[in-house]
Amino acid sequence: MVAAIIGTGLIGGSLALCLREQGLAERIIGVERSASHASRAVELGIVNEVAPLDEAIAVADLIVIATPVDSIPTLAVKVLNKIAPHQTVIDVGSIKEELCEMISQHPARGRFVATHPMWGTEHSGPEAAMRGAFAGRRVVICERERSDSDARQLVEDMYSKLGMTPIYMGAEEQDVHCAYISHISHITSFALALTVLEKEREEEHIFDLASAGFESTVRLAKSAPETWTPIFLRNKYNVLDVLGEHIHQLQVLRKMIERDDAEGLTETMRHANSIRRILK
Repeated sequence: MVAAIIGTGLIGGSLALCLREQGLAERIIGVERSASHASRAVELGIVNEVAPLDEAIAVADLIVIATPVDSIPTLAVKVLNKIAPHQTVIDVGSIKEELCEMISQHPARGRFVATHPMWGTEHSGPEAAMRGAFAGRRVVICERERSDSDARQLVEDMYSKLGMTPIYMGAEEQDVHCAYISHISHITSFALALTVLEKEREEEHIFDLASAGFESTVRLAKSAPETWTPIFLRNKYNVLDVLGEHIHQLQVLRKMIERDDAEGLTETMRHANSIRRILK
């Protein structure tokens, strides 16, 4: 199989490495807007070569769109306009409703499989790409019934060989769940980092006193703004909904602390502890 990876950063680059590692692609072509990313992707062995979009599409069996989410819908239409009936196109973005709506009436809609591998780190760029990144993780596949059976089978087999378990959802449902599971974690981490940077003026104390708990909580604040600004804005209403609930819970805890409500705090934290049943 020849694969074209549009965007050779964390997710696209990792997928390229995993496809090569599992012997699923004998040739991988990168499509990169950034000249420095393009050269590094070749140097690191992520892709065999870098080519313009049209040239990559012309020879690829599988085309992967791994760009920031605000560019995916328009790019998906552009790619679908150029493909032949035997080619398959996927995206790996974390927002699906806008994308699926934009391509819904496209004549080549059946060649597209909307996917979201549930994996990532706070790092970005080709240097962040990792081998074995997706093993043991889940992948969301949206609007499965809208994809042609052979395209769907190719993509599901690919993810299975990478060690991933599929979950099937509608596009709107996916975006809601990602707001609660993923997007709120990032925005909370950014907010906590800003709080500490604002209140703790002595930077050496942050490093001296920071525990593993603090580091794990603010780890996501190191994520690239170029990735997360489009996600927050494109999934705006779901993010605002979960953010409103999060602020409410913070206010509840604040009032309990103000009132020295030890019993209320204990019960509230015990209720929070029930997350152990889900995250073991």
